Amino acid sequence: MTGSKQRPLLFLDVDGPLIPFGAQPQQFPGGYPTYQTGSEPLEADGNPLLARIDPGHGPRLAALPCELVWATTWMADANESIAPLIGLPESAVVAWPEPSDQDERDERDGLHWKTRALVDWAAGRPFIWVDDEITDVDRAWVSAHHRGRSLLHRVDARRGLTDADFVALDEWLRDARGTPQLRALPPAPVPTVGSERAGADEALGTVFDHSAVDAAPRGLRPVTGRGGGGSGGNR
Repeated sequence: MTGSKQRPLLFLDVDGPLIPFGAQPQQFPGGYPTYQTGSEPLEADGNPLLARIDPGHGPRLAALPCELVWATTWMADANESIAPLIGLPESAVVAWPEPSDQDERDERDGLHWKTRALVDWAAGRPFIWVDDEITDVDRAWVSAHHRGRSLLHRVDARRGLTDADFVALDEWLRDARGTPQLRALPPAPVPTVGSERAGADEALGTVFDHSAVDAAPRGLRPVTGRGGGGSGGNR
């Protein structure tokens, strides 16, 4: 995803898009699927939610004609803990400004605390922002304050990135560059449920996380600075 500076930016959140959370028990009766890649960083042992990250997301993100920028309060940990899991190289990380009185006014107006910082970072370059907390307030503000093209794409945190999300991102990026669309990559295998299918799960490299499926990533890792901002700690 790195390359020409003229490529659109892809601002990517972690909790929600990459680490799904918040589903009702009936959506995943056996718990969220988990994945074993064999390249887990040491931190994976201390944060079991990292196992929810589908390694198939890495190649699909890398195939998009854009430049990835981590837009998450995981900050540098995104490069240390997330990128190796999905086979991505080190990418730029948005440095969030310190909280200010403006943040309080934005929160009252319904503007996400990341929005201004991402528009400043983009500095007129086309960009996509992928997050699970985007609202129409953010879209309207970006439309009024960003001079380039933009797509604010909200992901359902209960499921994380899906085939439909990748199609939408690719279509927007190809249209922005005037290039043909890539053939859709095949979807990742769906893990199976039940002890009689355990062998199939192992063959697919997936197991199930039987912890509560509505447990959110926030709160399981200490967050400093902007992690406690208007998003309630969602990283």
